[in-house]
Amino acid sequence: MKNINLLLQEKLLPFASKLGNNKFLIAIRDGITMAMPLIIIGSLLMVIASFPVPGWVDFLGNIGVSGYMWKGVDSSFGLIGLVASFGIAYSLTKQYKVDGVASGIVSLAAFITVTPFVISEMGAGIPTTYMAARGLFVAIILGLTNGYVYQWFINHNVQIKMPDSVPPAVAKSFSAIIPGAAIIVFWLLVYGIIDTFNWPHIHDLAQVILGKPLGLLGNNAFGVSILVALNSLFWFVGIHGGNIVGSVMQPLWLSNLDENRAAYQAGEELQHVFTTAFMDNFVFIGGGGATIGLVLALGYLAKKKHASRQSKVLTPLTVVPGLFNINEPTTFGVPVVLNVLLIIPFIFAPIFNLIIAYVAMLSGLVPLTYAAPSWTMPPIISGVLATGSFSASLLQVVLIIVDILLYLPFVLAVEKRFKAQELSNN
Repeated sequence: MKNINLLLQEKLLPFASKLGNNKFLIAIRDGITMAMPLIIIGSLLMVIASFPVPGWVDFLGNIGVSGYMWKGVDSSFGLIGLVASFGIAYSLTKQYKVDGVASGIVSLAAFITVTPFVISEMGAGIPTTYMAARGLFVAIILGLTNGYVYQWFINHNVQIKMPDSVPPAVAKSFSAIIPGAAIIVFWLLVYGIIDTFNWPHIHDLAQVILGKPLGLLGNNAFGVSILVALNSLFWFVGIHGGNIVGSVMQPLWLSNLDENRAAYQAGEELQHVFTTAFMDNFVFIGGGGATIGLVLALGYLAKKKHASRQSKVLTPLTVVPGLFNINEPTTFGVPVVLNVLLIIPFIFAPIFNLIIAYVAMLSGLVPLTYAAPSWTMPPIISGVLATGSFSASLLQVVLIIVDILLYLPFVLAVEKRFKAQELSNN
């Protein structure tokens, strides 16, 4: 175990640190996170519009409210790609110490430039399909490219500079003209070439370039199990695994969730098991490593008469946050980080959750996810909100029991160490 611990510190920690500090991965993470309030708001509206109570949907339709609720969904959940095109460029440019707002606005304009319009009697417009999660891959490509090019222009002083007497807001607007024009004209040329030769538009190309490779890894149980294990290993060496794995896979899983949402809204069969809602609410229950099993097992031992003082102190500090999927107090307080006694359940608990939940949903026992409750939503509640079915809440109960049973023998070893430490200190 010491050799494994040394290997993780010497090999995995430097690699994880480089990934965690990568400007492009940070930009993707922060840019998509900027859209999370809209995802949660849209999900809440969708849950209300389709709450699993007999007669509720018909009631909303009869009083004329249902259509407005779904418009609210499209106007929030359906803007993920559009917001990400701004947020990714904004985040990347800010990391280079350049004004991120102007960069984000230019990237947003470029996103609209490369997106095909729908023409009607009322004028031209963008289909909500491309503004939603289906546009995420284009938002990533444009956001990273535009953000980097924009900061290059500014940092190499290729800009219009105004006198110091000019207000800063005006000066920044003029500074954006040259890089903004170069970026927008470039993407306009790209769109023109694609349109002239009648090639697939850029959203379809991005689905092939980015979506297909990510789908090979993130749309099957074996590939996702590898990602779950990597997430735990990154956490184990003290690096936020969700930030690294999520930055890479979140576009695919959000796109899957949005396709499920659109299918549910249209009354069609849902297609995707692996979504952000599935990962947050059925795999990583309690946070990375499915540590809800750890904290509840620790809480069980802390109630015993001869429990260690450390267990009694840690229980309230870890159980309450753990119920809301916040596990930093557990990860760094117990600790889990670099604690070889807990590495086995920390890796395998979320993998067990993945397999059990995958089989339950693939077999039809539990519906697929189509909404995204806040990641801090406690289990049991989050299950019904994500799927519209109380069977999902029952599934979460089963997963939590499995996690507790898996963690319990290892937590007993941790408790034994606590007692030994306290005995030696007396």
